[in-house]
Amino acid sequence: MAAEKTARRVPPAFFRGMKDGLPICLGYLSVSFTFGMMTTENGLPIWVGVLISMSNFTSAGQFAGTELILSGGMFLEIAVTTFIINIRYMLMSLSLSQKIDPNMTTLERCILSFGNTDEIFAVAMQQRGSVHASYLAGLILTPYLGWTVGTLLGASAAGILPLTVRSALGIAIYGMFIAIIVPPARSVKPVAVTILTAAALSCVFRYTPGLDGVSSGWVIIVCAVIASALSALRYPVDEEEEKQKEHDCGHPEEEAGR
Repeated sequence: MAAEKTARRVPPAFFRGMKDGLPICLGYLSVSFTFGMMTTENGLPIWVGVLISMSNFTSAGQFAGTELILSGGMFLEIAVTTFIINIRYMLMSLSLSQKIDPNMTTLERCILSFGNTDEIFAVAMQQRGSVHASYLAGLILTPYLGWTVGTLLGASAAGILPLTVRSALGIAIYGMFIAIIVPPARSVKPVAVTILTAAALSCVFRYTPGLDGVSSGWVIIVCAVIASALSALRYPVDEEEEKQKEHDCGHPEEEAGR
């Protein structure tokens, strides 16, 4: 009886968010599995690897930060490196803040901002209408559990799997992200142009002498800003027209309840 009452109190949007986050969860399992193996293979206790994943929830930042810890890097070096790598989340948070429900409290924004990863951001931005706290909480919870459980499994299974298998697991996150951006790119021209522009700029940084030494964090920021700015100028959005489209199509988030 108590379970039924609890289920009634949980908004349907929360469960829909968990469902939408399931593909991300599966992708995170393999990547965090690799991270977990890396920590224990280098002498860290299992609980340390799991704690890092639970308190950071970022792939590139965790790998880079942990490698610096293992190599004896200074605290300042670790802080600056992880800050540069993860600085892109500032841009994503600013963008997502324009789409979330205006009634979302400051406390809810602060708590949910912890889970604003690349893939979660991409899925949240594809939602029609405003994104409510209940939906975003469900969307974050499933990948977070996958990231944590994957780290635990990887740390526990270190030394069992062959090196070739362990190395292959590390590229799963890229395939997952491609699966997220390809569908909208095929149906929306500005999205495709933005992706191609960012990819071209990234190649410029990668293969141009002098620019190839720029850190990955700054490369992501520069490419994202330039590509999005060019697309915004080339394909401006009429806010009134956009609001009318959302009104005609309805707001799934509001219909599902908060």
